[in-house]
Amino acid sequence: MHARRAAWHALRAAWRALRVVLHLLHGMAIVAFVFPRLDAAGRQARIAWWSAGLLAALGVRLRAAGVYRPGATLLVINHISWLDIAAVHAVCPRARFVSKADVRHWPLLGWLIGAVGTLFIERERKRDALRVVHQMAEALDAGDTVAVFPEGTTGDGRTLLPFHANLLQAAIATGTPVQPVVLRYSEPGYDVSPTVTWLGATTLVHSIWHIAGARGLEVHVRALDARGSTHADRRALAQRLRQDIAAGLEPAAGAATADQALP
Repeated sequence: MHARRAAWHALRAAWRALRVVLHLLHGMAIVAFVFPRLDAAGRQARIAWWSAGLLAALGVRLRAAGVYRPGATLLVINHISWLDIAAVHAVCPRARFVSKADVRHWPLLGWLIGAVGTLFIERERKRDALRVVHQMAEALDAGDTVAVFPEGTTGDGRTLLPFHANLLQAAIATGTPVQPVVLRYSEPGYDVSPTVTWLGATTLVHSIWHIAGARGLEVHVRALDARGSTHADRRALAQRLRQDIAAGLEPAAGAATADQALP
C-alpha cells in the first residue's frame, strides 16, 4: 500500500511538473509576442491569468480576501515560498516586486519575473538598497504599486523574521500609503503547510517537485487595511506593519472569507 501511494505521488508530481514547464513556456511566448501589443491593463490581465494558471498547474487552490488600495501603494508581504509572487499577482497583477538579484538566474521563471517590471536588488551590497529605493520612489510617484518582502528571505510560515526598514523609505519619501498583505499556505492536517516551506538547502527544483506532489494545498492571500506613511519613522512603521501581519497570521484572523476562482 505504501509503495502504491508513493507511485501515485510520483506520477502526480511528474504530471504537474510537466504542466508547469509548458505553462512557463506559454508565459514566455506571451511576454515575447503578445505583451508588445498590449496596454498596461491588457498586460495586467495576462499576468493575473498566467499567475492563477501556475497555481492551478501545481494543484494549489487560491483563497483571497481583502481589497487592494487603488493607485500608488507599497505592498508589504511576509515571505514563505518562491510561489509568493504568483499568489499575489493572481489577485493584484499591477504589483511590481522588489526581488533578490539571483532570481534572474532561475531557469525560465527568472526571465518571466524580470519581464513583468520586477526591480532587482543585490542584498549583499548595502549601497544597492539606496539605488532600489530611488527606483521604487520613481515608480510610486508614477502611480505604480510596488511590493516588497521586508524579511529579506523566506520564513517558516508561522513566525515572522525581523522586518528590514530600508525599503520603506521609498513610501515615506513619496507620502505613499503602505498596505500589509498576509500570505499563508495550508494543506490537509496543517494550518501552515510544511510542504511549501522553502528553507535551508532546498533547491527550486526540489521545492517545485514537493509542491507538485502534494494534495489539497491552498494559498491564502489577505490584504489588510493600508497605513499612512507621511513623516513616519521607518523603523517604527516597519514594526507596526510586522505587528499587523503577525496578527493576520493568527489562525482565526488568517482565514480568508472569499475565494478567487481559478481557471
